[in-house]
Amino acid sequence: MNWNQLISTRRLGSLPTTDGNDLYSRTQFQRDYDRIIFSSPFRRMQNKTQVFPLPGSIFVHNRLTHSLEVASVGRTLGSMLAEKLSRSGEQHPLLAELGAVVSAGCLAHDMGNPPFGHAGEEAISNYFTSGNGKDLKNLVSPAEWTDFVFFDGNANALRLLSHQFKGRRDGGFALTYTTLASIVKYPYESVGVTKPKFGFFQTEKKLYQGIASELGLNQTGTDPMKFVRHPLVYLVEAADDICYQIMDMEDAHKLKIVPYNQVIDLFRNFYDPVADKDILSKIDRNFKIVTDRNEQVSYLRASVINKLVNECLEVFEQNRTDIMAGTFQGALIKKVEGSSKTAMEAIVPLSVEKIYNDRSVVEIEMAGYKILGTLLDEFIQAVLEPKAGLSRRLLSLIPQQYRGEHQSDYEKIQSVIDFVSGMTDLFALDLYRKIKGINLPGIG
Repeated sequence: MNWNQLISTRRLGSLPTTDGNDLYSRTQFQRDYDRIIFSSPFRRMQNKTQVFPLPGSIFVHNRLTHSLEVASVGRTLGSMLAEKLSRSGEQHPLLAELGAVVSAGCLAHDMGNPPFGHAGEEAISNYFTSGNGKDLKNLVSPAEWTDFVFFDGNANALRLLSHQFKGRRDGGFALTYTTLASIVKYPYESVGVTKPKFGFFQTEKKLYQGIASELGLNQTGTDPMKFVRHPLVYLVEAADDICYQIMDMEDAHKLKIVPYNQVIDLFRNFYDPVADKDILSKIDRNFKIVTDRNEQVSYLRASVINKLVNECLEVFEQNRTDIMAGTFQGALIKKVEGSSKTAMEAIVPLSVEKIYNDRSVVEIEMAGYKILGTLLDEFIQAVLEPKAGLSRRLLSLIPQQYRGEHQSDYEKIQSVIDFVSGMTDLFALDLYRKIKGINLPGIG
């Protein structure tokens, strides 16, 4: 792979890429960022669970705030890489725009995730493997079936950004090929995956082939539909890994799930007592000035994120040849060494024990399974049998953009998944209650 091909302003869709009157006001990648951040699907993430249930009196992260923070870290990673590439002799007129590309990719990386946190993906998959959806297998091809049983928010993000929903322009958000490629962590279809992760549905298969061809993302192995990652994917992934691992711990402290002293010790462990003694001394001095415990955790969290940004970029630099050859395996954050590696190895199991298995998290996940399973069941039955029972009334609740002229059962089912996965937590809960007769409009 080479940067001259990897950095492309070619834009999905048939509309002109720019208006001559504002040719110099924003670059194409800045336009990508703006199109994402001003979109309705992006705004809806403010009402989608990240890990903890949506806040009451204590504000913790939702999908929106998480994505904004990831975009901030991603912009730094992209800009630092651009500077290093320039110093090493790499030349490209848009090299300085890598920060904007990675930042846009980070903004969009979670847009395909359904409501109710990480369990939302599992709930959709579970509907087809263990719920009533398992009876639909004979209606679709084997490849289409694996799209459903391995439902993946990453593949759904690509669809959301690129699909021409009814009433929308060709190319969906009409983003650049480079920005679209930067969010595809698993550049292969669902068929034959060893893990339930993949990057594009059958509906976006040809689209991604075109992106890969344009950007020079070669096939890997003998599978014609398995491609190497775009190098910037590693930076989008690193920004996400850094933020959720560290920010989840800060949220856990605010919610009093993990005590102050334990969080401080976990964060300080990222620094070697000898090699980083000057930094640790600076932290101690600042703690004498900043005495509020929440502010101390925030200060230390920011310092740790900065350290991990530099270390992840160093891993990228050390492995740049393999990354550009498409042979590098794994995430950058898993390759950091020294005290950061030791500290991360302590945080991960504690997060599973204290955070992801916290009662409030488990309760929202259980609710998500029930709510999403019911909504999928009701609406899929309605689109497949539009004249039966209450189907016509249920179909009237589906927005026009999801009511295209679907030719196959696969497309009909996919339209319902588009609808349900785009819901906010509260909208899904409210619609579930109304369908089940628990809440009635205008009553109590």
